[in-house]
Amino acid sequence: MIPPPQEAHAVQNQHGARARRENEHTTTKKTHVSNSCAPSHFQVHKLCQESAAHILDNFKPHLMIAIGGGGYVPARILRSFLKKTGSPNIPIQAIGLSLYETLSDTVVEEPGKKVTRTQWLDLTSLGEMKNLIGKKILIVDEVDDTRTTLEYAVKELEKDVEAARQKLGLEGEDAKTEFSIFVLHNKNKQKKGTLPAEMMDNGRYMAARTVGDEWICYPWEAEDIEEHDELSRQMKAKQANGSS
Repeated sequence: MIPPPQEAHAVQNQHGARARRENEHTTTKKTHVSNSCAPSHFQVHKLCQESAAHILDNFKPHLMIAIGGGGYVPARILRSFLKKTGSPNIPIQAIGLSLYETLSDTVVEEPGKKVTRTQWLDLTSLGEMKNLIGKKILIVDEVDDTRTTLEYAVKELEKDVEAARQKLGLEGEDAKTEFSIFVLHNKNKQKKGTLPAEMMDNGRYMAARTVGDEWICYPWEAEDIEEHDELSRQMKAKQANGSS
């Protein structure tokens, strides 16, 4: 279903020309945007708030690793809700991964063929890597689309932590690092990437919402935040009225 001209125009203007990592939006021409979603800052905040109790009860993270740039804002919001009275804030570290690339001003970013690191943990500091060993670590991103970026992040982080563990000669259960994942939205579609069966079977993956294979524009991607919020209100009104 093609959105009305006003809505389509608002959606079109959300696409920046900058390259982004795997924010995993459906590839489509600007002039043929359909099945779109534009969550507001308020909605993102509420998704984090309602997910926090489950994360505290089941994941119990000592540390969050945000995948940039989409995971930065959700991780920061989550930290406020995960803080326990009398305890320090959960630290946040960041990694940057790029899969999407901009082709032109008229075409939405298309998936690249491989994940590229643009920022990573400081592997030169054994002290820092030692701080990851034996911890429960929550990986945070905004969307799980093809799952390629999440697969890469988990595999590479597990590999780096294991290398540090062996170098330090640490053994036993106390040296086991456990990764979990939180995303705002999981797209209900066939995935190209896979996550460890142990993670999925033991409930260490959480999506605040599962949605269809629709293009999602988050408020931190919007060039015109007022237009973005207006689009978000329109979509919320349509959902309330049962419109498709």
